[in-house]
Amino acid sequence: MWRDLLPLGRHPESGGYRRYAWTGADAECRAWFAAQAGLRGLRLDVDRNGNQWAWLGDPAAGDAVVTGSHLDSVPDGGAFDGPLGVVSAFAALDELRRRGTPLSRPLGIVNFGDEEGARFGLACVGSRLTAGQLTRAQAHRLTDGDGITLPRAMEAAGHDPDAIGADPERLARIGAFVELHVEQGRALDLSGDRVGIAGAIWPHGRWRFDFRGEANHAGTTRLADRRDPMLPYAETVLAARREAELAGAVATFGKIAVEPNGVNAIPSLVRGWLDSRAADRTSLDTVVAGVEKAARLHAAAHGVDLDVVRESHTPVVDFDHALRDELARILHRDRDRDRDRDRDSDSDGDRGPAPGRIPVLGTGAGHDAGILSASIPTAMLFVRNPTGVSHSPAEHAAEDDCLAGVAALADVLEGLVDR
Repeated sequence: MWRDLLPLGRHPESGGYRRYAWTGADAECRAWFAAQAGLRGLRLDVDRNGNQWAWLGDPAAGDAVVTGSHLDSVPDGGAFDGPLGVVSAFAALDELRRRGTPLSRPLGIVNFGDEEGARFGLACVGSRLTAGQLTRAQAHRLTDGDGITLPRAMEAAGHDPDAIGADPERLARIGAFVELHVEQGRALDLSGDRVGIAGAIWPHGRWRFDFRGEANHAGTTRLADRRDPMLPYAETVLAARREAELAGAVATFGKIAVEPNGVNAIPSLVRGWLDSRAADRTSLDTVVAGVEKAARLHAAAHGVDLDVVRESHTPVVDFDHALRDELARILHRDRDRDRDRDRDSDSDGDRGPAPGRIPVLGTGAGHDAGILSASIPTAMLFVRNPTGVSHSPAEHAAEDDCLAGVAALADVLEGLVDR
């Protein structure tokens, strides 16, 4: 599966992936998902928002267990963010069949559309629409960098944009959703664990800073006469780093737009997007307030106007405690079972150290599981990432760790569908 998926949407020069929503690469990934479902005799279902579902059993029976993730990418993203969860879902189903696990609940595998938001600027569009956190009218206003609206892109891909919207009937049939994901950090590498459980998603948001100055000639305008918005923007980038360090948070200006964007022209507008995340709401508010205060001071010093617009905000997401505890119980039980088996087969009687509890990790990254958590019980598993690099072609997880993730997901699904 991994080998077949790997070349889809890969850019030959960067080595990264450009699997943007409702493009040719996205269609190839969807065809791959449909093929995997067909090979396993699963019933394929594409919902009104373009999310793909593969079912074993009848979801209408209710209390279904669902796993999966997404297949789209950020610009020049890595191979693991999203796809690892989908590939592992199919592999875990194969493992359950190998074990002969009886299924007393329907089992579903999902590929959520447009999770990364790389094309239209809003993350988790497919799951947001399904959960009613994004209205049809709001979605229809989304536009990509080429001026193509979301409805136009969906229609070109053969999907009805007028059908999108909340899908409470579908969510009501799901009793638990478990998403496996490569860790976007090094906590597991530092602890020596292959697999961990998500505890919560940090509150996070995006803010747009518009610095408006005066365009002029770069060669003839005296420094003293300039209203250059690039200067306060640059100082604001540095301020964001300082504020984040003070609060134990993260803050990033990773996207910028400049007008008129000429080498020999002083800009009239510098627009920068701030992404900030913190362990709690108070810390996040402190960082953003500090960045905005610094930006306004620097803008005033250079005679530049400033507008700050909050484009999105997601509060802290605590995953369902009962489901999270159930995952920990299942995985700890299976750790004990494996330890006992290894001890029984050890010829010299050296039992070695007993494994510790499954680590529970916080994360600063958003996920479809976080969106759905307001509607249904959700949980997440993380697979070790030795470098912590994510959203980059250098993103990586070792094969042994990926297989450990599949085994853990299979154990969890077995514990949930056979109870």
